[in-house]
Amino acid sequence: MKTENTTTPRKDAGQDAVPTILVTEDDRNMRELILAVLAESAMRFRAVGAENAHEAMDFLENNDAAVVLTDLRMPGADGLDLLKFVKSRDPQTQVVLITGYATVDSAVAALKEGAYDYVQKPFDTIKLRCVVEKALDYHLLCTENQRLRQQRRAYEESGEIIGQSQIKERVDRLIDAAAAYDSSVLIFGESGCGKELVARQIHQRGQRRDQPFVAINCAAIPENLIESELFGFRKGAFTGAERNKPGLFEVADGGTLFLDEINNAPMALQAKLLRVLQDGAFYPTGATEPVRVDVRVIAASNRPIPEQVEKGQFREDLFYRLSVMEITVPPLRERREDIALLTYYFLNKHSLRLGKHVAGVSTAVLGALMRYDWPGNVRELENVIQRMIILTETEHIDADVLPPRLTEQKDPRGRALDYLPPQSLDEVEAYFIRKTLRETRGDRALAAEILGIDKSTLWRKVKRYGIEE
Repeated sequence: MKTENTTTPRKDAGQDAVPTILVTEDDRNMRELILAVLAESAMRFRAVGAENAHEAMDFLENNDAAVVLTDLRMPGADGLDLLKFVKSRDPQTQVVLITGYATVDSAVAALKEGAYDYVQKPFDTIKLRCVVEKALDYHLLCTENQRLRQQRRAYEESGEIIGQSQIKERVDRLIDAAAAYDSSVLIFGESGCGKELVARQIHQRGQRRDQPFVAINCAAIPENLIESELFGFRKGAFTGAERNKPGLFEVADGGTLFLDEINNAPMALQAKLLRVLQDGAFYPTGATEPVRVDVRVIAASNRPIPEQVEKGQFREDLFYRLSVMEITVPPLRERREDIALLTYYFLNKHSLRLGKHVAGVSTAVLGALMRYDWPGNVRELENVIQRMIILTETEHIDADVLPPRLTEQKDPRGRALDYLPPQSLDEVEAYFIRKTLRETRGDRALAAEILGIDKSTLWRKVKRYGIEE
């Protein structure tokens, strides 16, 4: 087995594990030519040569390979035998065949067996390198997609907030603190940032986890109906009340009631909510006896309630009753570090639901997603991902299906931004670190806060990517 020189990595490539490309060719001169051609690639990998299929199989018994580039015709076991061996061991390994004119039909048949592509002799060196680079890129994409699918299942099973940023971890710690004590919680955050998900996590991590979690949007129900929704009514209380109807407080008895957009609650309703929080009792419409319940109330607002209190639009005593514990959920633009993970989470979730096989997004798309400010937050991102899945005609979503608002982004001076990003996820991250450091004039503390990471993490990434300030 002959291991060739690894191609020279770019300073900002930053991959932790260098992928391997295995070149299997019985003609020594041809094998060395191919290895020399691959050495000119800008991608980072190590190249390994094997004289025949059996030697390649021996290598693969103890080593992983991202791409296997193999001649189709070789003495003994041929390229098809090697293809079947590779796919039986690791379906994520991509196989590229080198074939002569007389064996093109066999190469086409190999594509049906799972080969990535084939190159016909005499080959153009640029085309050969391009095909191998695409195969390597596809392998890395599939591997990352598989990892994110596993993460997605873990998130779905736990119901946790998706993300790895420091800001997200800070919210997680607040959730744990709120879950440990059975008190009221007030959650602040823009629309679409995940306030209900935070409320559900507080419930799931708390002592009421086995009891009901009931949610209501105070802005979605007309003012004349919301009281009966929350507190219920008794038969004969008004025309049409033909039976007793329990309110959501009764339904949530023993569990948690989540009042979303509490800032839109009418003043009359606020008074009744205050009474329930103080006494644990209320009168359904038409009832003469109070109903007692044991309910934990979690409320959320997409606007600052203290400002409403000052304007006389929200009861101050209710505000203090609700805000025993306060949690602010950051908008998506403040945790851009989580956008890639969220993108692949929604990609896997909705491609499965829509019955389309979509393996990933191009770095051009990911760069545009990470630059956009997301006024609709995570909900808007999810809708954009669904739209792109529906419109794409390929396995990899490209920039042609991006919504216009993402491709026509402008800088503060009104100039159009070039949304074509660097070539890898690491370069995307390096790009945003450089951009943030420029905008903060090298203030690492401020840059770390904007990026949602701590200063020590930023220092390591600056060093890792060779970023000059």
